[in-house]
Amino acid sequence: MEGVERVNILGVSVSAINMAMALEIIEGWIARRELHYICVTGVHGVMESQRDEALRQIHNQAGLVTPDGMPLVWLSRLKGFRHVDRVYGPDLMLALCERSIARGYRHFFYGGAKGVPERLSEVLQKRFPGLQVAGTYSPPFRPLTPEEDERVVRMINAANPDIVWVGLSTPKQEHWMAEHRARLTAPVLIGVGAAFDFLTGRKPQAPRWMQRAGLEWFFRLLTEPRRLWRRYLINNPLFVALVVLEAMRLRPKRPLTK
Repeated sequence: MEGVERVNILGVSVSAINMAMALEIIEGWIARRELHYICVTGVHGVMESQRDEALRQIHNQAGLVTPDGMPLVWLSRLKGFRHVDRVYGPDLMLALCERSIARGYRHFFYGGAKGVPERLSEVLQKRFPGLQVAGTYSPPFRPLTPEEDERVVRMINAANPDIVWVGLSTPKQEHWMAEHRARLTAPVLIGVGAAFDFLTGRKPQAPRWMQRAGLEWFFRLLTEPRRLWRRYLINNPLFVALVVLEAMRLRPKRPLTK
């Protein structure tokens, strides 16, 4: 499936897709050994892109920018893409792991606190017996030296994964994928943020009804108020205001430049 249409949401190119489409596209890349990265993006990623032009360009150059929040889904539908549905990072990981059993895909988990990628590997292999995990690595919180970074690249390439899951949070993981895309031989890099913590049980996930209603932000705010209050209590109202201003033509529409 080539030529996926994009939705311009505040200058960020969001792919007009659903889960089935995402899986078909990713499997095609793996089969053809095409090199791509995927940004799993919600309101937070779109708003960070308003402040960081390099991040906006990273999104607009991605193979896919999945709508990882209901506001992006609703806006896509309002713009005529009725088939669009949420492609949520943890769900995408589970769906690809399930399909990997028959297809033999190899996975590498990069990110998370010490011990988290290893725990994620155990959880997924228990849930999907026969899942091939090529390797895991939890990087330090400080920036890697050039020598350390080169060792990491060689380690990942030597493991020969088909998919590298990157759990570094936005915008760090998007910058990492863009900077490393040309140096890694794995066909697909996918930035999934907190999925490592959600699937290992380190952080609670919002109930499905809250996710469908677009209230996951409220659940996360209640569980991590000190860390997330600025993201949700400032970013979310500002996102709505910018969308309304753009719709009323009181704010110029940003082009999807690459």
